[in-house]
Amino acid sequence: MSPPNFSICVYCGSRPGDDPRFAQVARQVGQWIGSHGGQLVYGGGRNGLMGIVAQATLAAGGQVVGIIPSALVEKEWAHHGLTELHVVDTMHERKRMMAERADAFLALPGGIGTFEELFEVWTWRQLGYHDKPIGILNCHGYYDGLTAFIAQVVRHDFMGQWQNELVSVQSDAAALLTSLVEQSGLSLPSRTELI
Repeated sequence: MSPPNFSICVYCGSRPGDDPRFAQVARQVGQWIGSHGGQLVYGGGRNGLMGIVAQATLAAGGQVVGIIPSALVEKEWAHHGLTELHVVDTMHERKRMMAERADAFLALPGGIGTFEELFEVWTWRQLGYHDKPIGILNCHGYYDGLTAFIAQVVRHDFMGQWQNELVSVQSDAAALLTSLVEQSGLSLPSRTELI
C-alpha cells in the first residue's frame, strides 16, 4: 500500500444529527479525501457521521485509520473494516495518536466530544505544541453560534484575534479541505497522478 498524499484528522458526531445534510457533507468530505489519495484519521466508530465519513473515504479509495479506546469499542461500535484500527487504553492516548497521525484537523458537526477535541488541538496550536492547520466546516450554519461566541470572547479580551485566526471556518467542504492540505505544506496530486 502506497503512503497517502496527506492525512486529515476529522472530528465529528457519533450520531447523524437531525438534518440529512449533515450526513451529506460528511460523505462529501470522505469522498474528497479518498479521491485525492488521502488518509482519514478519526475516532474509529461506525455510527453517525463518524461511520459515514469513514465509509465514504474507503469507497473513494482512501485509507482510514481509526483510533478508539477499549471502553468505547462497544458504545461507539468500532469499525473493523478500516485500513487500520487501533484500540487504545485511554482518551488521552487516542487524542495523542490522532494528532500525531494527522497533517491537519477538521471539525464537522458533532457534540461535546467533537468540541472538546477541536478546542484541545486549537489550544495546543496557540501554545506552540504543533503548527498544523485546523478547520471548522460550518455545515448549513451549524457553527454560527460558536463563531459568534468566539467573536464575543475576542471582544471581551479573553483571547486575541490572532488566536481566532488559527482556525479556518468555511462552509464549502472542497475549498476548506484544499486550503488545509495546502496550509500543511503539502500539495494535492494532479488528476493524472491519481489515475
